[in-house]
Amino acid sequence: MSEITYVRGDATTPLGKGVKVIAHVCNDIGGWGKGFVLAVSRRWPEAEAAYRAWHRDRARNDFGLGAVQLVRVDRFVWVANMIGQRGIRTGSKGVPVRYEAMDTALGTLADRAVELGASVHMPRIGCGLSGGKWSRVEPLITERLVARGVAVTVYDHDG
Repeated sequence: MSEITYVRGDATTPLGKGVKVIAHVCNDIGGWGKGFVLAVSRRWPEAEAAYRAWHRDRARNDFGLGAVQLVRVDRFVWVANMIGQRGIRTGSKGVPVRYEAMDTALGTLADRAVELGASVHMPRIGCGLSGGKWSRVEPLITERLVARGVAVTVYDHDG
């Protein structure tokens, strides 16, 4: 079985050839405005617009913890908006990240990546403003994506 590739750089400028999915974690309250999503918005405003519409119409769709929205932003590039965080603040129930929701979303992402023949590119999802620990997230990525043969590159941003 292959492993996750770690590189220094920006996940919004993914390395390699072929179809690529940029994966990131979103909250379940429709907020988009801090962290990695800002880099996504600068590069592909349609990913933010799609997320906001998905949230706005949530009574009629699957928006919620564990859901994934794939947005095609270029001929060979998709953005995966994955709902893996409850709210945006640490409170009595702990940090916003929800590992079970991330696990579900990563399983769905794996299915879509296999269908598309895509590699997956991401920052250390769930570990920034979401408050998660990479020691909990990395095994989910390995189990859901790498074990299915999906090439995964994790980007550690300089600065």
